[in-house]
Amino acid sequence: MNGTYIGRLSERDPLHGYLQRDIQPQISAASGDSTYRVFKLNASNDVYLYEDRNTGSKVIGKFFLSARKKDAVKAATRLTREFDNLSMMRDYGQTGYPHHVVKPLGRNYSMNALLVTEYCDGELLSEAILEAIRTGEHGNLYHKLTALAYFLASFHNRTANGMGVEFNEDCDYMDRLVIKLFQNHTIGRGEARELYWLRDQWRNQSRMWEDQKVLVHGDATPENFRFGVGLKVMAFDLERTRYADRVFDTGRIAGELKHFFMRATGNQYAAEPFIGHFLWEYACHFPNRDSAFQSITGRTPFYMGITLLRIARNSWVDPEHRHRLISEAKECLRRY
Repeated sequence: MNGTYIGRLSERDPLHGYLQRDIQPQISAASGDSTYRVFKLNASNDVYLYEDRNTGSKVIGKFFLSARKKDAVKAATRLTREFDNLSMMRDYGQTGYPHHVVKPLGRNYSMNALLVTEYCDGELLSEAILEAIRTGEHGNLYHKLTALAYFLASFHNRTANGMGVEFNEDCDYMDRLVIKLFQNHTIGRGEARELYWLRDQWRNQSRMWEDQKVLVHGDATPENFRFGVGLKVMAFDLERTRYADRVFDTGRIAGELKHFFMRATGNQYAAEPFIGHFLWEYACHFPNRDSAFQSITGRTPFYMGITLLRIARNSWVDPEHRHRLISEAKECLRRY
């Protein structure tokens, strides 16, 4: 469990009663004198872990309305979307072993648009990556990437709808990233024009339109997957799940791997063996592995490129690494 202990939840807090009456009976025997320890988790939203000291049971609470995010209507919409997406993917069979989407336990719009889900213990992908970088022992990371490839292939293949991908949507997403980078002075007009030109070169490639739409996780980052024993993968944070090209997810994982290794080593090629392994393992879940691998890798550089642009827009990225991310993003996008 990654988090900072911040104290006990007051029994006078309405959340205490909600957890005790509505949530606790779904996961363990409820007691009339539950006390909850509270941990702040690292996440883009206000996310907390609540542990009942009497039973040891844990749940995750995610608040969509906060001092940082004050739009109540938008918060309610996001809460509804994530709750429904979690339920939908579980209805597709993504429960239990080896593929598990966390169970939504409740939503309460009056409590700062609160989503409560089950807690799943396991190793984060980010932890596996950092451990491989730190120790030089790569076996565990290769195994986790094999498991994740299996999970994403199942997630995607179960939801394919037979309709062709709409690549213009991903071009529009790239446009929003470029605008953000230009507005925060990360790139200048010349770089923005180059990125728009590269976008159009990809738009003109027939392979970017050849696959059918699937439901993608939509935020496939190393903080959103945990691993259990064997091939067990647990996924959460499905707020951005939507129909798109499957490589939106696999390309993001590839881009994140490049970012992690490049930040730690300064070597833009250090992640290549892991990226190749991940994509090859993903391709094995298709009737013709070789043709699937060729198709996926042909589209991957675009999605890696926009992933690196996405990371570069964050304020926590130091200027030197941000410059490397932009440069490497352009290198990826030049592979049209």
